[in-house]
Amino acid sequence: MHLVRSLALAGLLLSLVGCRSNNSLPQQNPQVRAPIRIQLDGSNPAASEGVLDRAEGPLRFTVGHGRHGIACEGTTFEEGITPLGTFQVNAILSNDRFEMDPALVEQSGKSEEELRESLFTNMNSIDFKGDGETGEYGVGYISLAPVPATDQPFRFNTYDGVFRWYSFAIHGTNDESRIGKAVTGGCINAGKLTMGGLLDTVELGDEVVISSDSPCLP
Repeated sequence: MHLVRSLALAGLLLSLVGCRSNNSLPQQNPQVRAPIRIQLDGSNPAASEGVLDRAEGPLRFTVGHGRHGIACEGTTFEEGITPLGTFQVNAILSNDRFEMDPALVEQSGKSEEELRESLFTNMNSIDFKGDGETGEYGVGYISLAPVPATDQPFRFNTYDGVFRWYSFAIHGTNDESRIGKAVTGGCINAGKLTMGGLLDTVELGDEVVISSDSPCLP
């Protein structure tokens, strides 16, 4: 009888160890993040819209685009023209957040600490339109690199004595009336509340898909 009880107890212990082992297995196949999708309307820019999927529900937002039109997928960025295609987030810049692809940090010739401290402030201090107003990137800047990679004209440089960088991006604005219009230098612009939601959600490497049913420039 004692032997039977001992064997039963040993079996119970093995069973418990097996359960504990299974429960401690690492999670497999993490959920893939959905891309941000932006649909541009060349004939009616006010209908251009972006969608960001979130746990609390999709964030839908109006966007503005390039004043000279929409370029076909795979083209090199040109001033005033917004390209279509699939892009990957390679930098996220704001007063409160700095994340950048390490290859870009190396390209800048500066340390990550230096860029974190001053890059977005420098970029947002420049009056690009020459109207005496700064802060033209609003509350944040989400840089986009084309996938697959194509040659682009973007470089770190010094402009009016200020070290800065520019790229194709989704960014804010200092004039909310520009949202939903074809008035940008080629970037996608969005309002302050939208940018706040994007900056709270977007991660390096996230995909952004920009499409349009309108004719595009080759």
